[in-house]
Amino acid sequence: MLILRSIAFQICFYLNLILQLLIFLPIFFFISEERAWGIVKNMARSSLWILRVVAGTHSKVEGQENLPKGGCIVAAKHQSFWEIIALLPQLDSPTFILKKELMSIPVFGQYARRMKMIPIDRSKRGGAIPAMLEEAKRSVGEGRQIVIFPEGTRVAPGAAPDYRQGVYRLYEALDLPVVPVALNSGLYWPRKDVRRWPGTIRAELLPPLQPGLSRTDFIARLRDAIETRSEALLAEAERVDGLRPRPVRQTAEEVEGSS
Repeated sequence: MLILRSIAFQICFYLNLILQLLIFLPIFFFISEERAWGIVKNMARSSLWILRVVAGTHSKVEGQENLPKGGCIVAAKHQSFWEIIALLPQLDSPTFILKKELMSIPVFGQYARRMKMIPIDRSKRGGAIPAMLEEAKRSVGEGRQIVIFPEGTRVAPGAAPDYRQGVYRLYEALDLPVVPVALNSGLYWPRKDVRRWPGTIRAELLPPLQPGLSRTDFIARLRDAIETRSEALLAEAERVDGLRPRPVRQTAEEVEGSS
């Protein structure tokens, strides 16, 4: 039953996404940004609805009171695609920092450009940061929130955290508070696995880190906040839904990227 529901979810999820992208394509680039955000957020909400109805996986995001008024940086744990669609409706006009390969996906990439997402070439490592900072400053000037995944890629639950320099460079350059986000999505929506496990995915927006911290203090506090609360959410998932982290196997690319 689990595998059948999971496959059905995959079919419904991608059909819904593709159909909405195509249906709104003729008007999407001519309407106001406010209406465009309405369309994009509705895509995210409908995806979460499909996840709940078809796969039996509920979604819960808490801690919205920790979002500062005005500009901020949202630094989220990244375990699956779930956090992208779950965070979208929670923010006014978020700018996600994403890998540049996503911008090459037909139609989806055009939507991402229209919504002013910031692509980053991970192969350039630190060399990609100046361009990222320039785009981020422009987005903040337009009143947008910056969303970044500090580890740079999806990390399986239970894997050792590896926080990259990009999140600190943003924090330093933008002089904005950073809202850590803890979650346990990888237990229910595992990477490289068709299965979607029933239960409730949880994410929490944690109290913001204010500007002015040194690099060492900032990274230590950010990592401690996210990892401590994420571990608690993993433990809650095991207690409530019987799920626990699976053995972590790194690919050659991931091993190279963490070295």
